[in-house]
Amino acid sequence: MARRAAPMVSPASAADASLDLPIYAMPGHLIRRMHQVSTAIFEAEVSHLGFDLTQVQYAALLALKAAPGIDQVTLAQAIAYDPVTIGGVLLRLETKGLIRREIARADRRARCLFIEPAGAELLARVTPVVEALQDTMLQGLSIEERRRLKTLLTKALAAVGSESRAPFRPLPRAGG
Repeated sequence: MARRAAPMVSPASAADASLDLPIYAMPGHLIRRMHQVSTAIFEAEVSHLGFDLTQVQYAALLALKAAPGIDQVTLAQAIAYDPVTIGGVLLRLETKGLIRREIARADRRARCLFIEPAGAELLARVTPVVEALQDTMLQGLSIEERRRLKTLLTKALAAVGSESRAPFRPLPRAGG
C-alpha cells in the first residue's frame, strides 16, 4: 500500500543513544509525534494514488456530505478545526470544484456550504484508502489494542477537549 521509508528507531531504543530525554515518555510528545506520522502516511499514500487532498480537506468533505448546507463555524466545530483557518481550506476545496458556498437566506452575511458532485465522487474514491490507512498508522498494535487506544483517546479528549483552540462540537442530527 503506502511507500514506506526506512523504519524509525526511537531514541530510547537506539544502541548509541546516550541521552534519554523525559519527553520520550510524555503523552503530549508521543501524541505530537503520532500526529506527524499520521499526516506523513496520509499525504504519502493519498498523493501516491493521485488524489490532491489533505486530512483536513477530507474531514471537511466528509462533514459536508453528512450535513449539507452547514455554515463555516459549524463545519469547523464538527472537525475540531480553527474557524478562521478553515476559510483557507474551504477556498482550496472551492477552487478545486469540490464544494460550493451559497449565501444563507436567513443571514445574508453567512455562507452555507455544499459538497459538489466532484467532491462526492472524490470522497467515495478516497474513503476506502483513508480507512485502510488507519490500520497502517496503528500497525504495531493488535486489533484489541487499536480498539482500546481509540477508546482511551476518546475518553481523554472528553475530559480535556474543551481546552483546545478549536473545540469539537458534533454535527447536529438530521431533523434536530
